[in-house]
Amino acid sequence: MATVLVTEFMDGSALAFLKNRLHVDYVPDLFQRNAELMQRVTEADALIVRNRTQVTADIFTQAKNLKAVGRLGVGLDNIDLKAAAKAHVEVLPATGANAIAVAEYVMSALLHLRRPMTTGFQAMVGGDWPREQFIGGEISGKTIGLLGFGQIAQIVAARATAFGMRIAYFDPYLPEMTDQSDALRLPSLEELLAISDCVSIHVPLNDETFRLIDSERLAQMKTGAILINTSRGGIVDEKALIHHIKTGHIGGAALDVFEDEPLDQLNGARFGGIEQLVLTPHIAGVTHESNHRVSQVTAENVLRALGYE
Repeated sequence: MATVLVTEFMDGSALAFLKNRLHVDYVPDLFQRNAELMQRVTEADALIVRNRTQVTADIFTQAKNLKAVGRLGVGLDNIDLKAAAKAHVEVLPATGANAIAVAEYVMSALLHLRRPMTTGFQAMVGGDWPREQFIGGEISGKTIGLLGFGQIAQIVAARATAFGMRIAYFDPYLPEMTDQSDALRLPSLEELLAISDCVSIHVPLNDETFRLIDSERLAQMKTGAILINTSRGGIVDEKALIHHIKTGHIGGAALDVFEDEPLDQLNGARFGGIEQLVLTPHIAGVTHESNHRVSQVTAENVLRALGYE
């Protein structure tokens, strides 16, 4: 019977689905113990990870039986893809399974940053009536700029359109679209930044996108614009973003991902005292519903790769 090693949390029903067909070694905190990971993976025919397990070249060298790596999500920057190809190991992301969760997060963050209703709670229960402080603004009629226009960004566009927003995007790798006539395709990132009231990032992290949104690019954004990053930490220069928020040039930001994860006390303290920030611990794509979909898709992908149709 084939063995699959699962190193991070996975939906229980998908685990049961796997256990009915093969041996499952489920150690959801194994990503924290590299030596044990290296030992356990030697017995694995497949490996299932999220974003915190570093699937390095050493793992592919050590795991002689490994045929597939299932990714509980879509980002692949924690997997050495060249080493996987060299070892003839199939890498299987759960493409599209968490797209709705991410899109809803983007809209929730945007609405909160434009009209932060929850921040008035303490004042209200304390007997204050801070109407002018919490009036906020509307998103209808504003432009959302999408950096990258893949599946998730297109779902964001559909939801933003329902709120009456204008849609613009920049994606130099996307073929010409024929079914997005209401979305304005721009020829450069600079033009996208210049016209957008909100910029939402939907690109992978690689050498080309590392700190793509740096201080110079932040300065090109409209005064008061909002930045949302649900993609990968490292795409945004966090120190530069803090500076531009404090000067008032950037109106607010939502960060679900960070260059160094998880945030330690020092890195977290940099964001302290900035009211125009939403910070969440890499959960944009994780809801109860999406976790079920992602886990089930990953389980099916791995079974297929191992020949369990």
